[in-house]
Amino acid sequence: MGSLSEYRNWDIDWEMTPEDAVMLYLEWGNHPWDSKFTPVTSKNDYTNYFTVYMWDDRPRVLFVRRNSEEARELLSIDLPKDIAERFRKSVSGLKGNYPINAEVREWIENQMNN
Repeated sequence: MGSLSEYRNWDIDWEMTPEDAVMLYLEWGNHPWDSKFTPVTSKNDYTNYFTVYMWDDRPRVLFVRRNSEEARELLSIDLPKDIAERFRKSVSGLKGNYPINAEVREWIENQMNN
């Protein structure tokens, strides 16, 4: 699947969360008037964003491209153990897909620039 450095020049929506992506791209009529995101108007609209995948034993970062037809996983990479452990504690060990936090974003940006 590659490395984070391959995506350093991509347009990344750092504010997008998994919940917001579903609302915007799968529930078109559910877009609040005061949203920080531009409404989706066609199947050509897409977003690239990161999420932390916590459904198995190893927390990992997913880089996702979503439009109204699909969510394509472009990259999956394990978090370093120390960051993974702190993230796991921050969500009380609950399984799910989570928005990245500041520490994870900093790690991603460092990896992109290496």
